[in-house]
Amino acid sequence: MGPLPRKSKVNQKIENYLSDVYGESFTALHYEVLFSRMEKSRHLINKSRKSHWDEGDVVLITYADQFHGREQKPLPTFNQFYRQWLKTTFSHVHLLPFYPWSSDDGFSVMDYHQVAEDTGEWKDIDKLSQSSRLMFDFVCNHMSAKSEWFKHYLNQVPEFDNFFIAMDPEVDLSAVTRPRALPLLTPFTLKDNTVRHLWTTFSDDQIDLNYANPAVLLAMVDVLLTYLEKGADYVRLDAVGFMWKEPGTSSIHLNKTHQLIKLFRAIADAVAPGTVIITETNVPHKDNISYFGNGHDEAQMVYQFSLPPLVLHAVQRQDVTALCAWAQSLQLPSEETTWFNFLASHDGIGLNPLRGLLPEEEILKLVADLQQEGALVNWKNNPDGSRSPYEINVTYMDALSPQNASDPERLARFILAHAILLSFPGVPAIYIQSVLGSRNDYAGVEKLGYNRAINRQKYQLNNIEADLKDVNTLRHHVYHKLSRLIAIRRKNKAFHPDSHFDICSVTPAVMQINRETETGESIIALFNISDKNQTISIDIKNGFDLISEVNVAGEELTLYPWQVMWIKK
Repeated sequence: MGPLPRKSKVNQKIENYLSDVYGESFTALHYEVLFSRMEKSRHLINKSRKSHWDEGDVVLITYADQFHGREQKPLPTFNQFYRQWLKTTFSHVHLLPFYPWSSDDGFSVMDYHQVAEDTGEWKDIDKLSQSSRLMFDFVCNHMSAKSEWFKHYLNQVPEFDNFFIAMDPEVDLSAVTRPRALPLLTPFTLKDNTVRHLWTTFSDDQIDLNYANPAVLLAMVDVLLTYLEKGADYVRLDAVGFMWKEPGTSSIHLNKTHQLIKLFRAIADAVAPGTVIITETNVPHKDNISYFGNGHDEAQMVYQFSLPPLVLHAVQRQDVTALCAWAQSLQLPSEETTWFNFLASHDGIGLNPLRGLLPEEEILKLVADLQQEGALVNWKNNPDGSRSPYEINVTYMDALSPQNASDPERLARFILAHAILLSFPGVPAIYIQSVLGSRNDYAGVEKLGYNRAINRQKYQLNNIEADLKDVNTLRHHVYHKLSRLIAIRRKNKAFHPDSHFDICSVTPAVMQINRETETGESIIALFNISDKNQTISIDIKNGFDLISEVNVAGEELTLYPWQVMWIKK
């Protein structure tokens, strides 16, 4: 790539965003630092990125230290496992934060620019990039209280003086949206023994960055560009909705947050075309989709946070009505955007994305029923002093079935849920614990002391490979059935993220999804989301079920409990 002229359209767009956010406080020197840093990246980046997405794109979500071997560190061990077991199934790997960290399993970053030493090195990331496209986490809202940046702040090093958000505890912050049942402000003592109360949205080890300071923005743009230089194809903006704060407001989804995301997008477009910016905002659907911007200027993908709890609700109630009603309303603002679909992740199953879609009493009943079956719950504080459940902590496998279910039923429910995921428009992402057929890790919760550990188990490589090879284990059956389902999806253009999508409830227990390309390649997906046979009227003249590999024809079909059919015309 040649250099961008100083007053190119791209640079002018960037200047406009910066002017909207900072006005004259973003000086000529700041602009010079920014554009010279971008120019450096343009010279360093020689990897070409995929220009769009297609039916072959399926993302694996995993920790970098997911597997431990005897002879090497976790990252090279993961590379070995990936090449043997997962390379032909997935196109992308989302490595959850692999940087040095102090808490929250990686999301309290101590150094954005390094790989955690006990996990591996940058060369291991590079080696993985030879087998897969990569997705990195950009933990842009906060960083560790044990980071060098924060230590400099506490030691009153001048250039770090305004890096974090000090607030008079007497200021009324009651309107601020709280994602946790923890204090918003945390007191810290500086070198001169003065005490400052700092903004900590998530925990006292996660100090929010002060984007009102242009130096913070420049430092974080440097982080973003480093990730692009290191090969990130997709960049996930973690907890990005909280990035800009203003006392007296909710301090979530503020206009300047959106402007900063547009800025990140414009910078990525300029230095590494094809990079996909993905926003992670665990909030009600209408707020979530605002991060698409106008369809051309903000995130290319948003996490489809309503899908996991709605699929779970449908399976639990054996009723697809609410799932279908929501899905019928899905609309994208442009062909430059799509959904990032998932069921399970390293976090719990978020409940805020259900609010506005289900009555609160229905949400609370779902929570109570799951607690009866062994799930754990995390809570948040509300402005009126009450508290509400904000996520269910459970593996998706155990969320879908009662504890006394047989393994064949457990497997059938699980595969049905993932067939729904793979049938939806967008790019699907599947968590490593799901691929491995993992159950609730109560020992991990007891050892580590927090609920989310229930779905974050790490493994010895030889143990997990033995389970996957053993035909008598649930893990073996989940791995093979799910891998086959993904392989079928990746071979059929009707599942292209952009292809036509239509959904309806044939009966409360049977859902139909139609996917069709512009050239007429089509698939009818049918889901029996109940424990009883369901007979439906449907006119199929000449079809072939891709899953059971049988021909389908006639005006009536019977689906056995939890059955899925992908009927190709």
